[in-house]
Amino acid sequence: MKKYLLLPTLLISNIIYAQIPEDVLRYSFFPQNGTARSLAIGGAMGSLGGDVNAIFVNPAGLGNFKTGEFVFTPGFFMNSNKSSYRQNQIKNKKNNFGLGPIGFVYGTKTNSTTSQAISIALTQTANYNNSIQYNGLNKVSSYSEQWAEQFSKSGQTIDDALSNPNFAYGVAPALFAYLVDTFRVNGQVLIRALPENILDAGQALRQQNTIDTKGAQYEIALGYAVNKNDKFQFGFSIGIPIMDYHNSTTFKETDTSSNTSNGFGSFTYTDDYTTSGAGVNLKLGIIYKPIEHLRLGLAVHTPTYMVTLKDKRTSTLNANTEDYNGIATVSSLEFTNDQPGESKYSMLTPWKVMVSGSWVFSEIEDVRKQKGFLTADIEYVNHKGSNFYSANEAPTTEEKSYYKELNKVIKDQYKGNFNFRVGGELKFNTIMARLGFAYYTNPYKDTELKANRMLLSGGLGYRHKGFFIDLTYVYSVNKDVNFPYRLEESRPEVPANKFAAINDNRGNIIASIGCKF
Repeated sequence: MKKYLLLPTLLISNIIYAQIPEDVLRYSFFPQNGTARSLAIGGAMGSLGGDVNAIFVNPAGLGNFKTGEFVFTPGFFMNSNKSSYRQNQIKNKKNNFGLGPIGFVYGTKTNSTTSQAISIALTQTANYNNSIQYNGLNKVSSYSEQWAEQFSKSGQTIDDALSNPNFAYGVAPALFAYLVDTFRVNGQVLIRALPENILDAGQALRQQNTIDTKGAQYEIALGYAVNKNDKFQFGFSIGIPIMDYHNSTTFKETDTSSNTSNGFGSFTYTDDYTTSGAGVNLKLGIIYKPIEHLRLGLAVHTPTYMVTLKDKRTSTLNANTEDYNGIATVSSLEFTNDQPGESKYSMLTPWKVMVSGSWVFSEIEDVRKQKGFLTADIEYVNHKGSNFYSANEAPTTEEKSYYKELNKVIKDQYKGNFNFRVGGELKFNTIMARLGFAYYTNPYKDTELKANRMLLSGGLGYRHKGFFIDLTYVYSVNKDVNFPYRLEESRPEVPANKFAAINDNRGNIIASIGCKF
């Protein structure tokens, strides 16, 4: 397996540069959200239109509207997580509310051959409310060794490191609590983390990691489309994504031996950070109907430019080193003048391109006599194209170097991937039945890192005299990996950089209620 190291957290005064390669997927690797109708057919809306969600997929689909429509889409998520770490499995659950598109579309005929439509809508593109837990026995490495490595490479003394704000979120607290210390052996000074004593004695460390996340990514969009002879449809939308993300990670490591005089009992490290900010993007699309029953679609999503993102971070370390130094508790605030660490930066997310096709049965003017459709999307997402940049007017050389190295790691770790969505609908006068399937492929280059998304969906719809209601259930199986920490120097017999395999099975109930005007 290739070794991808986390870049060290840099801190100047209370300014941190703590972005890591894993942040890329938070902005790009999530299933497409939508109305209950669009999700019921797997999200395959690229060539259909006639739904407010087209503004977020292929804006050309807004050109199907000849009148006005308003829609509201609440949802409910049921998360069931199963994690596997060092041959140990654990399960946990978390439920929360979600939000699909809320907005309206207004279409009107310009002349006998042309119509146009405008739309404004809000949706939740990603829901981060979840909780992941895993634990296992580790005879190979300790979480605290990353701080020993960083201190060793710095070449500083302990006093220098304790007064150096660059080390406020790891090295300094570890040294303060004597979880990491220097030892003189045969005239040579060695830097070690105390849990290494347990590993050297052939004993195991019990490691537990809990990751609680909250918040969501939203997008407000303004769209326009024009329809020529019901043959060509062109559209675009301008989106404003809004990020609100909260992460609290608690890692606990415990000595499993019965020896209470070996210099280590346990430590608990809690890292809390938030990310907030906004950006802008553009979506362009076209739908072409070569024959009456066939619709073809093409859409391009430009990279989202997250103009200003702001991170805030604090951490706490509680360590019990038994007879070595006893119990000590220290916060990162003690090394940053009682201020949380802050970082302001910009980001470009991956660009997307989507090719779509639909076959509509009995395509006639009287929609009451239409029988249904089959539809499919193929989407390409260039994950390795993500980039981070400093948002400071005059970034330092250190900042430039950090982001340059971070972007290089992103290109080395990720690849572009294809996503597939298919679905269909049958109409029975005022009642519609729908089924769908979607599959999002692995964004990692390393084949040992398994990640994908698979969604199965089904739903019913009712439309009568301008009023409609749709109800959908989506069952998704999500696979990903999580590295609790990464070490540059691993023991040769077993890789230290072991990841947890995460399986998140999610049920999603979505309802869309709307009316035409």
